[in-house]
Amino acid sequence: MDLSFTETQTMMRDTATRFFETELPKARVREIDDSDTGFSSEIWQKISDLGWTGMVIPEQYGGAGNNFTDLGCVTEIMGYHACSIPLWDSCVLSAHIILEGGSEEQKQSYLPGIARGQQIFTLAFTEPEYGWSAKSVKLEATKSGDNYVLNGTKLFVPWAHVADQILVVARTSQAEEGISVFVVDKGAKGVTTRLQSGWLGDKVCEVTLDNVEVPASSAIGAIDGAWGSIEAARDKTVSVLNTYMAGGAQKAYEMCRDYSTERIAFGVPIGTFQRVQDHIIVALTEAEASKWTAYEALWRLDSGRDDASTGISMAKAVASEGFPKACDASHNVHAGIGVDLDFGLTHYTVRSRTFQHYLGDAIYHRARMAKLMSVSN
Repeated sequence: MDLSFTETQTMMRDTATRFFETELPKARVREIDDSDTGFSSEIWQKISDLGWTGMVIPEQYGGAGNNFTDLGCVTEIMGYHACSIPLWDSCVLSAHIILEGGSEEQKQSYLPGIARGQQIFTLAFTEPEYGWSAKSVKLEATKSGDNYVLNGTKLFVPWAHVADQILVVARTSQAEEGISVFVVDKGAKGVTTRLQSGWLGDKVCEVTLDNVEVPASSAIGAIDGAWGSIEAARDKTVSVLNTYMAGGAQKAYEMCRDYSTERIAFGVPIGTFQRVQDHIIVALTEAEASKWTAYEALWRLDSGRDDASTGISMAKAVASEGFPKACDASHNVHAGIGVDLDFGLTHYTVRSRTFQHYLGDAIYHRARMAKLMSVSN
C-alpha cells in the first residue's frame, strides 16, 4: 500500500490551493455562509470550468474519468478552505446512483450536464425518522397506471433550493430494501422546498411532495431494486467526503498551533503551557487520523478491493468523531476569540457538526463495519 501522492495529484492539490487562497478568504466564506442561499454561482462556475465537477464521471458521459483519490486530493483542499458547494451531492452521489442503476438513455441524458456543472442534482433520502438505512425510508410511491405518485416529506436535503433535479428515495414495497429512486424536477407540481434554519454548514432543506406524479420511466433502475445503487454510490461519496472533513480538521489544528505561538500570557506564548499543548496534540492526532484513514479507504476503493466498503466506513467513523474533536480542541486553545465569526474557526466547527452525521454517523458506520466483517468471515 502506497499512499503517497503522484505527480499529477500533487499538481491538482497545488492548483486547488492557489484557487481557494484567491477565491475563498475567510471573509468571503462568511459572506457566502450568511447569504440567503449559502451558494456562490460564480465559484461554482469557476470550479466547473476547472473540470472538478466531472472528475469521477466517465469520459463517455462527459466527465474526465479520474479515480477517486484524484478527487479526494481536491476535496481535501476544499475542506481546508471551508468551501460549500454541491460537488459530492450532485457530481458524486447523484451521478453514481445514475451510473450504478440508470439506463443508458438516462446516463446519456443526465450525466453530461452534471459533469459540466450545468445541472445540479441532489438526493432526498432522510425523513423525520432520521436514519441512513433502507428501513428509514417511509415516503411512499404508489403506482397509478403508468405513473407513480409520491407523498411525504424529506428533511435535511442538501442544496435542494438550488438544485434542478431531486433524486427522491421512496418506498415501493414493504420489503426492507424495497425502495426506488425517482428523478423529480424541483419545479414539478406538488414539490415545495423550504430552507431549514439552524447552526448548519451546507444549506439543507425540507422537501415536501404532495401528490407528485412522475412517470415510471423516471425511476433510476428497477422498481424495488435501488438500494444496491444507493449503497455503492454512497460509499464513493463518503470516501470523498472523508477527505473534506480531514482538510477541515487540519485547518483547525493549524489555527490552534499558530495561535499558541502568537498569544502571550504571563509574558510567554501560551503554547508553553502543558494544558494548551494537550489540546494541540488532540487536534493534530484527530487531523492525522482522519486524513490517513481517508486516503487508505480511497486506495482500497480505487484498487477494487473487496474490503473497500469496510475501509470507507472506518474512515467515516474516524472523521465523524475526529473533525468535531479537532475543532473543539482548537476552541479550547483560542478561548473567547474562537467564537468570533470574523476570526474564522467557526467556519470549520459548524461544518464538523453538519458532516459528522451526513451519510451516516460514527455509530452507523461502526455497526456497518461489524456487519460487513461478519459477512466476510
